[in-house]
Amino acid sequence: MFEYFPGNYVWNLSVVAALNSGGYIDEVDRACRPIREAANRGEDAGTDEFLASWTAVVDALVIAADTDRDAGHTDSAGHAYARAANYLIHAERMQSPHTPDRNAIYRRVLDLVQRCFDLVDPQTSRVAIPFRDTTLPAYFTRPDIDGPVPCMIMWNGLDSTKEHMYLSGFAKKLAHRGIATLMVDCPGSGEALRLQGLTAQIDTEEWAAACVDHLETVAGIAVDRLGLVGWSLGGYYVPRAAAFEKRLALCVAWGANHDWGKVQRRRVEREGERPVPHYWNHVMWVWGETDLDTFLAHADGVTLDGIVEQITVPFLIAHGENDRQIPLEYARRSYEQAIASPKRRLRVFTAREGGAEHIGLDNLPVVSTFIADWISDTFAELPVCSPRAVLAR
Repeated sequence: MFEYFPGNYVWNLSVVAALNSGGYIDEVDRACRPIREAANRGEDAGTDEFLASWTAVVDALVIAADTDRDAGHTDSAGHAYARAANYLIHAERMQSPHTPDRNAIYRRVLDLVQRCFDLVDPQTSRVAIPFRDTTLPAYFTRPDIDGPVPCMIMWNGLDSTKEHMYLSGFAKKLAHRGIATLMVDCPGSGEALRLQGLTAQIDTEEWAAACVDHLETVAGIAVDRLGLVGWSLGGYYVPRAAAFEKRLALCVAWGANHDWGKVQRRRVEREGERPVPHYWNHVMWVWGETDLDTFLAHADGVTLDGIVEQITVPFLIAHGENDRQIPLEYARRSYEQAIASPKRRLRVFTAREGGAEHIGLDNLPVVSTFIADWISDTFAELPVCSPRAVLAR
């Protein structure tokens, strides 16, 4: 993995993720160069300096984008707004939950992404999925083709957002294969957590039911060809949901997370790497807990033992051999237990080919392309969509 800040795994994750999500190496270098010394103080100290330095690059990009937009150069402006959103969301995820004005920073990201949609991506729009007495915020990308199309529901993990999902380019890969994508901020993540106060839960099939219910109201979606993919902690969320929400046709764990509770116990003992600074404050924020012991006891229930055996649809597990957060053994366990899946596959990415780190962040396009191809191939193997399964309003 490219390590701009030697010895600081957490900071390096933001760097490689930004670069693999459309970042320009010169812009990332200008954001990182002033904070090289700050990175030596550890993963928690200096995150305010990280935010300030990356925001300076964002500010300059936005000024240039505004100028291009006003001159009618919409393509240049739209892609500059997207890069600005990319840098700002990666800086935002590095902050403590108690950082002043964090929600204002996130709202700015929302605005920048919307400017990108307006100028260069009419295929993607913001949607709200009915959920309990509120909604789950999401982005929806529809391929530019006629006829009923399959759709993938995409969930994030512990510290990512729907903006990370969109900017990764995965939805575009699926659109090129004739597949729509619904990128959702689940409870405990993104806008659902920051602006609506929705925290994570063990029984993720409730989220899946809400997403499927929504898609059944969307014209031109082949509702018997709906899949679910999730990365990082989504490697728990997705298999759990697919085990119980039987309207799904396939599922993908983009990074296995078979026993997340045990991973937390290991992290208490300082075993393995952690994904974000201010880690324990972050996970308790995500799960709505205020006491570490209570959180750990609750996290013990975040396991797929006894769950993946109930998955009855095609199931892909993609994992890196050098994942320093979630050991490969957890991917093997999910695969070994998914005995009812008619098409199960464990794909391990090696250091030699790239994609060997957590969710393939060291070479994200290699992993995302493989997953997109597997999804496309698997949908094609399913029976032809019946007229009754397509909403033609």
